[in-house]
Amino acid sequence: MPPNGRLSANPINLSTDLNHIEVDASAKATTAINRSAAVSWRDWFSLTKPEITFLVAISALAGFVLASENGIDGALLAWSLIGITLSSAGGCALNHYLEHDFDATMKRTANRPIPAGRISPQSAKWFGMVLVFAGVGLLCPLVNPLTGVLAASTVALYLFVYTPMKRTTTLNTLVGTLPGALPVLGGWAAATGSIGLGGWALFGVLLCWQMPHFYSLAWMYKKDYEKGGFVMLTVKDPDGTATAFQMIVFSLGMIVFSIAPVFLGLSSWVYLLGSLALGFWFLFSVLKFYFSRSVLHARGVLKASVLYIPLLLAAIILDRLVG
Repeated sequence: MPPNGRLSANPINLSTDLNHIEVDASAKATTAINRSAAVSWRDWFSLTKPEITFLVAISALAGFVLASENGIDGALLAWSLIGITLSSAGGCALNHYLEHDFDATMKRTANRPIPAGRISPQSAKWFGMVLVFAGVGLLCPLVNPLTGVLAASTVALYLFVYTPMKRTTTLNTLVGTLPGALPVLGGWAAATGSIGLGGWALFGVLLCWQMPHFYSLAWMYKKDYEKGGFVMLTVKDPDGTATAFQMIVFSLGMIVFSIAPVFLGLSSWVYLLGSLALGFWFLFSVLKFYFSRSVLHARGVLKASVLYIPLLLAAIILDRLVG
C-alpha cells in the first residue's frame, strides 16, 4: 500500500482523462473529415463555373423552345440539356486549369481551388476532360451529331482561341462572344437537326448581350485584370468612354436581334412586348453606367445582364403558351 494512500486514485483519473482525450480526438477528426468533404464538393462544383454553365443551359433551352413549333420532345430536351451542360462545365474546369497561374496573381481569383492549392492542376484537367467527353459523347448519339459538333466547337473556341487572346488583344471580348453564343444554336440544332434563321437571331442576341455583360465585370475588376496581365479594353480605356459607348451599341443590337423572331413568324405580340420591355430595361442600366462610369452602375449592368437571359426565355415560353 502506498504510504500516503493517495496515489491509488491516479490510475482511475488518468484512465478517465485518456478516454476524454480519445473521444475529443475522434470528434475533431470526424468534424475535420466532414468539413474536408464539404469543401471538396464545393471546390469541384466551383470548377464548373456554375453561373456561366447555368446561362449556357438557359440559352440552349431558349433555342430549343423557340425552334419547337410543333411541341417539345421532353426526352430529346433532357438529353440535350444534360449534354450541353456537361460539356460547358468541362470547358469551364479546363479554363480553370489553363489560367490557374494567372488566377493566383489576382485578388478576385486567388482563392479559386487550383491557385489556393485545394485541387491539383492535373486533377482539374482530367475532371474537365471527362465532363467534356461525356457531354459530347451523349449529344452525338442521343440528340444529333450537329449538336455534338457545336458543343465541341464551343469548348475549343473558349479554350484555344478566346482564353489565350485575353493576354494579347482587347478584341478578346468580342471573339469570346462566339463560344458564348453557340449554345443557343446548339439548342436550336438539338430540336431541329439544323440551324435556321431563328437560331441565328438568338445567336445575335447572345453575342450582343455578352459585350455589356463582360465589360461591366471588366470595369468592376479592371485593376485586378491589369495586375494579372490581361489585355482588356477597360484597362486600356481609363475614363471608360470607349467601353461605355460599345456597351450602348451592343445593347441596341441586342434589342434588334431579340425582336427578329417576330418578323420571322416564330413569335407573336406577346413575345414582342416582353422582349422590347426587357431590352429597354437593360439599355437603361447601360445608360446609367454611361453617364456615371461608376462601379455601382457597372454592377447594376451586370445584375441586369444575369437576369436578362432567363427573363427572355420566360417571354419565349409565355408566348408559346398563350400563342
